[in-house]
Amino acid sequence: TERKKFHTAPVGQVFRLRPFHVLVATGGGYAGYRKYEDYKVEQLEKRGIEVPVKLASEWEVALYKSVPTRLLSRAWGRLNQVELPTWLRKPVYSLYIWTFGVNMKEAAVEDLHHYRNLSEFFRRKLKPQARPVCGVHSVISPSDGKILNFGQVKNCEVEQVKGVTYSLESFLGPRIPTEELHFRQAPAGHSFQQQLVTKEGNELYHCVIYLAPGDYHCFHSPTDWTVSHRRHFPGSLMSVNPGVARWIKELFCHNERVVLTGDWKHGFFSLTAVGATNVGSIRIYFDQDLHTNSPSYSKGSYNDYSFISNNNKEGIPMRKGEHLGEFNLGSTIVLIFEAPKDFKFNLKAGQKIRFGEALGSL
Repeated sequence: TERKKFHTAPVGQVFRLRPFHVLVATGGGYAGYRKYEDYKVEQLEKRGIEVPVKLASEWEVALYKSVPTRLLSRAWGRLNQVELPTWLRKPVYSLYIWTFGVNMKEAAVEDLHHYRNLSEFFRRKLKPQARPVCGVHSVISPSDGKILNFGQVKNCEVEQVKGVTYSLESFLGPRIPTEELHFRQAPAGHSFQQQLVTKEGNELYHCVIYLAPGDYHCFHSPTDWTVSHRRHFPGSLMSVNPGVARWIKELFCHNERVVLTGDWKHGFFSLTAVGATNVGSIRIYFDQDLHTNSPSYSKGSYNDYSFISNNNKEGIPMRKGEHLGEFNLGSTIVLIFEAPKDFKFNLKAGQKIRFGEALGSL
């Protein structure tokens, strides 16, 4: 007699799903499945078992792209900037250090209470002596990371990992005007790759370095060169870990990236910072106009900015080892440059490398 009355809504209203929710749930579940598959591949590789390349189909790529990684990355960025209470800093950062194997003995400030938020911790600086810059070799590693691939560029295709390629022109975008880079005009009819090679007898080379979450997140100038131009491609923010790079063809062309181009003593030189999930923020120290992971963008668009002006005829000079920029978490650096045919890499695919160590030389 004193029971309360309960009012129930029709089942259709309770379980009403919108298309966006279905896409997020499906895409998120599939992304989780892919993470598990990547883990299995890594375990097989550790045991020395070669895993055949299996590329994603168009629908799989579309499904992965349905996950709102740009929105999630912006949310993660805001979360990283929230100031943590002093008592909470050590437990949070210690968990991160344990999970990703961070070596805090190299950090300029080892006291975990010094870092007010996760963003400051991710962008921690190193002690000056922690990364000596190799003075013998002409090109050094611009960052800590893992070597995914390196070698000569062939047939206008670049390998992101062994057996999986992407288009050189899609990655860099249309060729920058010759007068901006002080290069000679390439003869008509030459391929995009041939147009980038400015000196007879030179070849085009590439090197891909993957930065894991536990790595040092700043990147530096890999050689003495002059930066003349910046091209920013808004895009997806899919994971760029080796497993996904092996699965999605032209992954680096899908993702947001900042391409810096210029010249060094042997001709054309470029460094590209590729964004990834939770790495919507790419910062270039001398470029205050650059804003990455904007809420609105046009698919396939890009923004150009020239460092050549009436007051600066040369561009931005960079010395080998000089601070160049930073990621907010970890991502990928791609170097594409021309050099004489006797240029040799001092690397092995899959090896770990640290900023300042030699990549190659003549």
